[in-house]
Amino acid sequence: MGPSRASSDSQTLRRMVAREAAFLIYTSQEKEYKQAKIRAAETLGVRILPSNREIAEELDAIATELEGRERLKRLVRMRREALEIMRCLKAFKPRLIGSVWRGTIHKNSDIDIIVYSASPEAVLQRLRRKHFTISEVKEVQVHKGGNKRSLLHIFVSLPSGDKAEIVVRGVEEENTIERCEIYGDIIKGLNINQLENILQRDPYMKFVPE
Repeated sequence: MGPSRASSDSQTLRRMVAREAAFLIYTSQEKEYKQAKIRAAETLGVRILPSNREIAEELDAIATELEGRERLKRLVRMRREALEIMRCLKAFKPRLIGSVWRGTIHKNSDIDIIVYSASPEAVLQRLRRKHFTISEVKEVQVHKGGNKRSLLHIFVSLPSGDKAEIVVRGVEEENTIERCEIYGDIIKGLNINQLENILQRDPYMKFVPE
């Protein structure tokens, strides 16, 4: 077998593992990319582990194949719902991140929003005043760079059946730069004005690196 054939076979196997891992995530059999790829490789009897991005691309393709145009309609709906929440939390400089920002949602996706506040309780009160249905509030311990901190996660249930997760960070973190574990790029997200512009100009726009 020549080197080109071996390379082609390896690429085929990588894609098969990525596809299987993506299917495990899509069907909610796994939540984490790492565990999904390990399980997929074991199922297929190979030792090849694709990158998170390769899995994400297969997950995007599966959602397109199985959900069709309904997926695009849901994306616009979820972006509009995100905008409503962000307008409510305008004082806390909200940013839309995750798959609704990326434009890569699937049937299990929720809306991910980050806000910045010295008082997490103030964020909760604002949501309650605007009559959003809060289904759960929990503190999550985060370990990063040897430091441990606690972040408040607020889960909101929307009339459409969609769900949103709002993470409250300290005001000192507003300019923190983070890289995406899936695509490797900087997580920029969208602020209120940017999201409004996208909904007017190109509501299906995707934000994934080339």
